[in-house]
Amino acid sequence: MDLGTPVTRPPDLYGRPRSDSFMQKLAAFSDNAVARLARRGTPPRRPPTAESPVIRELVVGAKQQEAEDVVSLRLAAPDGAMLPPWQPGAHIELHLPSGRKRQYSLCGDSADRYHYRIAVRRIIGGAGGSTEVHDALREGTRVAITGPRNAFPFAAEASILLIAGGIGITPILPMAREATRRGLDWRLVHTGRSRSSMPFAPELADLAAAAPGRVSIRPDDEFGAPEAADLLNMSPAAGAVYCCGPAPMIDGVRRAFGDSRASALHFERFAPAPITDGEPFELQLGDTGRVLPVPYDRSALDVLHEALPDLPFSCRQGFCGTCRLRVAHGQVDHRDRRLTATERAAGAMLPCVSRAPKGERLVLDV
Repeated sequence: MDLGTPVTRPPDLYGRPRSDSFMQKLAAFSDNAVARLARRGTPPRRPPTAESPVIRELVVGAKQQEAEDVVSLRLAAPDGAMLPPWQPGAHIELHLPSGRKRQYSLCGDSADRYHYRIAVRRIIGGAGGSTEVHDALREGTRVAITGPRNAFPFAAEASILLIAGGIGITPILPMAREATRRGLDWRLVHTGRSRSSMPFAPELADLAAAAPGRVSIRPDDEFGAPEAADLLNMSPAAGAVYCCGPAPMIDGVRRAFGDSRASALHFERFAPAPITDGEPFELQLGDTGRVLPVPYDRSALDVLHEALPDLPFSCRQGFCGTCRLRVAHGQVDHRDRRLTATERAAGAMLPCVSRAPKGERLVLDV
């Protein structure tokens, strides 16, 4: 869908009957700059490079049902040691026993230096990561992680509207806590199918009790599916908007943003943005001669995964680097937010988002 042209309005905000500009700009900053932006005065820590990520072993200290099909995991160091700090909006990459790697937002309290908390919704018919978390991980299970990293930094503007759809509350909840600590003028609205499907209801109730008038819970079965313009009008002033939720929700907020009084929009997607400007090209698997056509509306990763089911991937949005491959020959249209110019020149490619010009053939070193 081209956001610059007229579009057909979906039945509701969720769409039921990143080439995101903010993220492209964010790519120009290191994690050090993100940390300074989120908490000025905090000594910066140099993040690990794509070639040498820091992998830590943690233990599942608690597993709790948070809503229908949503569980949270509380992770800690096996020896109880302090964990690296993080800022609201950060995520970790969870290395599952199967070898799968998945990115999950940290949704605990950033002031707690001894625990990381994530929440995972079971995705029926998904790629298996969420099902493994629900069915295979138990209290006492040891898992590896990389991170934290932050691709959705909280800049702590004076006036803030926080919009969360369903499980999108995970990065938003720490932002509300941080806004409270800083004495900012903030509002939070959480939408979802029903109260039973919306995680962290007790914590949001506590937050609402401590900050009267700032938290709004809007289940669809009670209020109807909200319109993006109505959500944006809940902003306390001409401030910033932070939004996380299903892609149709984000697209609706983006379309309505220009007519709102909000001054800035930050958002994080659950899944990759639809491919709107792709061209067909080909992938050749090494010296085997096997050629895979990539249509205009599918990613190279999607096509590769059908041919190579064990190919690792995680974020599918071009920032984690898990699906990294080497291109032996061919011109790459790089669209990631991870690789350096040196890495690209050496042939590195992230097939989850990067493509090739029309009719080009990329020979992969696989």
